[in-house]
Order: sequence, then C-alpha cells, then structure tokens
Amino acid sequence: MQISDAESVVMDVLWQRHPLSAEEVVAALAGAQSWQEATVKTLLNRLLNKGAIRAEKDGRRYLYAPLLKREEWVMEESQGLLERLFGGRVAPLVAHFSEHRKLSRKDIAELRKLLDELDDERR
Repeated sequence: MQISDAESVVMDVLWQRHPLSAEEVVAALAGAQSWQEATVKTLLNRLLNKGAIRAEKDGRRYLYAPLLKREEWVMEESQGLLERLFGGRVAPLVAHFSEHRKLSRKDIAELRKLLDELDDERR
C-alpha cells in the first residue's frame, strides 16, 4: 500500500497509540508538525480511502485506528527502495553506506552479528 510521507507521519501517531480522534492526532503532531486540523483530517480521509486505517463513530466524533501494520509497511517500503536503487540486492546498499562513511562502529558490529546469525541458521 502506497502512503505518502505526510500520511506516514499520521500513521506513526496511530501506530504508537490508538484509537484517537482527529483532535488527538493534531495534538500529538503539534510539537513536530505545524499542520492545521484541516490538513490532518484530509490526511486521515486519504488513509481511510486507502484502507490503511479505520474509523469508528464515537458520539459526534470518529476514532481512528490503523489497519495497516507498521511491519508490513516497513517491509513494502524497504523492498521498494532496494528494488529502485539497488536492483533488489542488500549488499550494494550496505556498500553504498560504507563508501560514504554512514556506518558507525556500532552499525558494523550489528551487521556482523546479523551475518553470523544468518550463517548459523543456514548450517
């Protein structure tokens, strides 16, 4: 499911806590975004139309909750990035970050650990 950068900001709020009203989403975004309530409601409606969230009537307001799981979205986004930029391969992605010194010692240690775990699983 394709969701825009702005929509993903709203989804992040709902992934952290739900159900929320539009006003509660606006309040949650107040520190990070300077969006008006109308903007947030537009984004909520887009997400509703895409089937990423659901809305339940609660008196005179609606409460919103995610239908799209964060893990599913991250998987789709990361696969798309790998396909578009690196032909679907992980090694060129890591090489890119390595060449541009974007890997810290901690990152390298975590990658080594992951590779060791993958090797152990395949034995």
